Amino acid sequence: MTAARTFRLDGSWRRPADGRVIVGGSPLRLLTVAAAALPIVRELERSGAVTAHGRGVDRLIDRMLDLGMIHPAPAAPDPRDAVAPFDDGLVTVVTPSRCDGTTGTRGRRWSLAAVLVDDGSSPPLVGPEGTTVVRQDRSSGPGAARNSGLEYVRTPFVAFVDDDVEIDEAALVSLLRWFDDPQVALVAPRIRAVDTPGALARFEATRSPLDLGPAPARVAPTTRVSYVPAAAFVCRTDAIRAIGGFDPALRYGEDVDLVWRLVGAGWRCRYEPSIEARHHTRPSLPAWLEQRVRYGTSAAPLATRHPGALAPIRMSGWSAAVWAPAVLGFPVVGAVVGAATSAALVRRLPQLPAREALRIAGLGNLFAGRLVAATLTRAWWPVAALAALVSRRARRVVVAATVTALVLDACDERPRIDPVRWAVLHLLDDLAYGAGVWIGAWRARSVAALRPAFESWPPSDRAGSSDL
Repeated sequence: MTAARTFRLDGSWRRPADGRVIVGGSPLRLLTVAAAALPIVRELERSGAVTAHGRGVDRLIDRMLDLGMIHPAPAAPDPRDAVAPFDDGLVTVVTPSRCDGTTGTRGRRWSLAAVLVDDGSSPPLVGPEGTTVVRQDRSSGPGAARNSGLEYVRTPFVAFVDDDVEIDEAALVSLLRWFDDPQVALVAPRIRAVDTPGALARFEATRSPLDLGPAPARVAPTTRVSYVPAAAFVCRTDAIRAIGGFDPALRYGEDVDLVWRLVGAGWRCRYEPSIEARHHTRPSLPAWLEQRVRYGTSAAPLATRHPGALAPIRMSGWSAAVWAPAVLGFPVVGAVVGAATSAALVRRLPQLPAREALRIAGLGNLFAGRLVAATLTRAWWPVAALAALVSRRARRVVVAATVTALVLDACDERPRIDPVRWAVLHLLDDLAYGAGVWIGAWRARSVAALRPAFESWPPSDRAGSSDL
């Protein structure tokens, strides 16, 4: 007897009036299922388990997975079998490292096969006993260093773990459970800041670019979780080799590029926050700001390599029509447009109850407004600052956007430091990253990373078949 498959519903999942239309996923989609598929849908809602099998069921499950409406929830292994992967030679850990002025052993000792890539350190690094050390005389960047380590991997899976990341070995190996799906090429844990004293560490405890939140997700461009950091993740070795590994030309954003190329090649990538790693925060404010600027510089090369995948703000044309007048200083006009577009959406979604359609329209417009505020104070802040210098109306808009972004983020994140220091670090974070985006755009002679993206909505997808 074939075992049941278990899944978790995404937090966006809604099925109004117990009907055939499911609202959810990222980006938000409408999925109309066949009447014969409703028992499967109810089973998912009730227990998360799918006991039925067949081509029709598989197509429905695959569609929901690819839309981000459901997420795999493989059963935990028997504790008596927890050490089996250590003996089976399934995974090799690759750690890139560059640390000048360090003597003695560098890196942790793994029970797994391990490769330490010395990316041009002086003096050369010494690895723990049992670790293969690969020496590069000159620093070539983290992507190229990981590729060098990948050449020494002889196992079906490879785990990339940076030297400033802490993760329990059993937790790392447990990520292999998500590879039961043969279409999955990469699984990443949640990466949280190491709990240490200091304002920076406490700020990053709730607001780190490496921490992608508590909800599982498919990872793909333009979705809620559009990337995962290479600080720690596990890959299917054949899949990463098939796309040529990391792009060595990218010093930053090489992990984003890798994920997007895997997705483009037809693979699935997963973010699984039930497994956690810990990352050390930069030790000083200048180093921390430099890191944020460098992250920002990766936007332009990524936008050039992946047209349409990266934009500072992405919304429907309807939401843009609502917020453009508000940003220009005419909020009443924006409110009128918002009411009109909400009514129009009700007519465009006859398969949904009017109340649900209005809910989608209202929340969509509110979320778009939050994106506008965040973009004005982050990627577009140089333009916003210039406008504020010459226009009183622009100053009011910038102040309103700044306050809105800070208040909403504070409500979501519940900072662990006092509001003043948190707000200052938040603003510095935004300013540094935004400066990096503009520096990268200047170097690339491209504004692709600065252009907004507008999409039609609502799209509609159909799934389900009569052979269920």
